[in-house]
Amino acid sequence: MVEIGSQSTERHAPTPEAGTPHGEVCDLVTVPVRQGLEAVDILRRGGAPVVGPVLHDGACHTLGFLVPPGTAEGWDMPGSACTQTSGRGLRIPELPELPEPAAGGARPASWLLPPGDAGEVTDPAVLREALGQAARLIEAADGCR
Repeated sequence: MVEIGSQSTERHAPTPEAGTPHGEVCDLVTVPVRQGLEAVDILRRGGAPVVGPVLHDGACHTLGFLVPPGTAEGWDMPGSACTQTSGRGLRIPELPELPEPAAGGARPASWLLPPGDAGEVTDPAVLREALGQAARLIEAADGCR
């Protein structure tokens, strides 16, 4: 099961040997989609592979950044949440191709940056900085309207 924010989508049975880089269990930082997309852009412009796999929910309300296990214990950034998975299903192999949703149905969660296209899991300190910068950019842009 892949969970992002309050969205939950049954995908496949997770397997211990397949998964995120090195088969590790990861925590998941979720943020509003607008802030998350800004943060992804900030991280990718940095040049080094500092952004790891990123999920988006089916309704496109949140993005989820995979971060090292244990990050949730100290995560306190306003406007975001970090879920400690404790091995409860966040060993995520590459997601299979899925059919389009039925008319009116919610789209399933999927990858924005899948494992393999992204670096290892995102460093929490780097993510915190990018999310802060993204929030300031959004606030400035919204203030110009």
